[in-house]
Amino acid sequence: MAYLDPTQAMGDVVKLARTSPLHIPGEGEQVGSSSGIEQKFGDMLLSALGSVNNDQVTAMDLSQKMVTDPTSVNVEDVTIALAEANLSLSMTKAVVDRALAAYREIINVR
Repeated sequence: MAYLDPTQAMGDVVKLARTSPLHIPGEGEQVGSSSGIEQKFGDMLLSALGSVNNDQVTAMDLSQKMVTDPTSVNVEDVTIALAEANLSLSMTKAVVDRALAAYREIINVR
């Protein structure tokens, strides 16, 4: 990583370099299409929700398999799957609650 030379820092003005094309463009640079960023965020959100759903389905399948054929499933696997499903769902609920609280806060600022 390149650090600034002390001679480059003048008062409170420092020329910043954009190291990633995803960063906010500086003066004179064109703003790219935001649909790519929105699409990436949407894909990330859908994959996260899909992962939570997969955890729930896995836990339910293992629970049903344990009831129907107890010798084919370890109790530890069922317990771990249920704990992972519970944790992922509670984290999702917490994120949604925080997002709604932030939205309400923004609305109340007006």
